[in-house]
Order: sequence, then structure tokens, then C-alpha cells
Amino acid sequence: MNKYFSVVTAVVVLTSATFLSSCKKEGVAEGNDIIIGEYASMTGQTATFGQSVHAGAVLAIDEINQGGGIIGKKIVLKSEDDQSKTEDATAAVQKLINRDKVIALLGEVASSRSKAGGPIAQQSKIPMISPASTNEDVTKIGDYIFRICFIDPFQGNALASFAKKSLGAKRAAVLQDTKQDYSIGLANAFRETFRKSGGDVVSEQAYSSGDKDFRSALTSIRATNPDVIFIPGYYNEVSLIVRQARELGITVPLLGGDGWDSDELTKGAEQQFNNTYLSNHFSVEDPDAAVQNFVTKYKAKFQKDPDAMAALGYDAARILTQAITRAGSTDAAKLRDAIAATKDFNGVTGKITLNAQRNAEKPITILKIVNGKYHFAQRIGPNGETQTDFKTGDTPVTAPAK
Repeated sequence: MNKYFSVVTAVVVLTSATFLSSCKKEGVAEGNDIIIGEYASMTGQTATFGQSVHAGAVLAIDEINQGGGIIGKKIVLKSEDDQSKTEDATAAVQKLINRDKVIALLGEVASSRSKAGGPIAQQSKIPMISPASTNEDVTKIGDYIFRICFIDPFQGNALASFAKKSLGAKRAAVLQDTKQDYSIGLANAFRETFRKSGGDVVSEQAYSSGDKDFRSALTSIRATNPDVIFIPGYYNEVSLIVRQARELGITVPLLGGDGWDSDELTKGAEQQFNNTYLSNHFSVEDPDAAVQNFVTKYKAKFQKDPDAMAALGYDAARILTQAITRAGSTDAAKLRDAIAATKDFNGVTGKITLNAQRNAEKPITILKIVNGKYHFAQRIGPNGETQTDFKTGDTPVTAPAK
């Protein structure tokens, strides 16, 4: 069990089973507690996603409780580990709603698991906010399902534009995970935009989550001589893919999405990850005062820099609690309406407005990996506008020499 995980995380902890049984119909426990649920991959294949999101949410809730709570009550965060499994995500949501009587849900990161838990939340009319599920179908589940991250069409378009304009790529290869909705959706968006911009997708290869050997697919890709390889997967497989690509002599830029973001990605192969790029929600190099304040507080509590999942967990918890405050209630319909009305929220992952489809309109950040460290390369606004520095002297990315 990870040190950041506990079944209940909050300043105020429930003290007895009878206390749970006294919950009101609208989901608020009698006394001074508001019970919020979280389901996340605390263990399993994508454990760092769940651990980071959880840590960010804990930081936000601790701050809120220390400031006196909201609407006169303290917050209790009930967390369930779905072990990175779709079927366990379903069971986790059922437990949180039926057993713990949560008034809202945070989670999940992986789109497949949000799509598993989301229908239960929708049917139960319990608002759910995903911090990081980017597949566009997630919020189509229903009007109680929200996300605070950008969606794959926007992410895929931004990455294709970056590959074409900033890296000078004319020929791209795609290596996608056929078991993950996230990977499939992101690959589709990238291919469409890259081709529309005049680029040629010269190879399309596939793998499945849990695979360990990618050499056959990479050898096929190498034979097509691409300028860039797009790998829209999760960090555990991507970590192996990049190592094997470099071992096969593939030196072209490798490009991926926010699923790459993890402390585990580059461990033991920092040099092999040079000339790789990923889209993300956040950069610790951003000099914005709110971002640096968050980084400082996170490091003080967890003794390491936050990743983007931690930043998203922090923003998701704050957006939810602000919505409760605006609603002045934990009534499900009132809370749903308050979340939907989120506009120009100043998050550490950017200014967030939720649109009519309950998706976030916000910027995307492109990071370059250098010796295992993530560095700002470019930011693309919600309307496609490009920012090539933080106005602090950062050098814009230019196409590598051919």
C-alpha cells in the first residue's frame, strides 16, 4: 500500500459505523462533515496516476479544512483503490455511493475506468469530476459527469501541430495501445490533424496494455523512415517502448500525450529519453505565483515535485469544493448546476471554464524531456494560440537538424 493512500483522508475522520448510518438523504453526514468520494489506481499498472491525484486532492482538502471548511462543515475524503482495473472501478464507485453515501466523486484518471464508473454515478445522480480522463466520450455519459482536463481531439490536434510546425516532421508513425480508449482516441485525433496539415502517416502499429516486447512493431516503423513517432500510451509501456526504440537505433523524436507523465517513465534510462516530447497540463517551471505556491506547498508535504496528475487532483478538489460553496448546499441537482457554471477558475493547470459539454476549455503545455527532467517547450491556448516561452527567456523549440 502506498504511503499516500488511506481509506479515509481528512482532518476530521468518521468515528463509528453508526455515524455513517445517520447520513442524510442528500449525502451530508450529521455533524460537521461533508463526505466526498474518490476512486483511483492506487496500486496496479498505473499506480502513480492514482497516487499523485490523491496527493493533490489531499493537499487541497487539508487547506480547506484548516481554513474552516465549507458551508460550516469539514470535508472527509473517502478513497477506494481500483487497482488499475476497469471492473474494480465499477465496484469502487458502487461502494462509495451505496455504502459511504458520498455527495460527489473525484476520479478517475484513465478514461476506460471513468467510463466504467461514470454510468453508475450518472444513474445515481451523483456529480463526478474526472481530473484527467481525456477521451471525449467520458462526459457524454450524462449531465452529472464533468472533467477539468482538455479532451483528446484538442490534445491530438496540438501534438500533430507541434510535430509538423515545431519539429518539422513530414512523415509520422503511430504506435498505439488497442486496449485503452485514451490511446485510441488520441491516435485518431493526431492522425487526422497531421494528414490535414499535409503530413504523411507512414506506419500504424499496435500493442496491448501489459505487453513487454515492442521490437517487432518498432522494426516495422523504422523501415518506413519516419521523422517522428507518436506513442499515445501510458507510462509503463511507453517506458519500455522508448528504451527498445533507442536500442534499435531509432533516434528520431518520440512524441506522446499526458499518459506519459510519471516519475517512473525515465528511471534508469534518462539519456534514452532525450529528444522526446509530451503534452501535459502543467509545468513546475511556470513562474505564475499560483503555480509556484502550489509547488512549494506540495514539496513541503510530500518531499518531491508535483507532477501534472497531482496538480489536476488539486484543481479538481478545489473546483468541487468551490461549487459546493456557490451552491450553498450538497443537494445533488444544485451541486451539479454549480459545477456546470464553473468559469474562469484560476487553477494551477491553467484558467478553466467548463463548456456546455462539461469539458474544460484550457491551455495545453508541451514538455521536452532532457536527461530525465521535464522542461517547458511550448504552450497552446484553447483557441490554438501558441506561446513559446514563459516570458522569462526560455528558448523556443525549433526543428532538429536533418
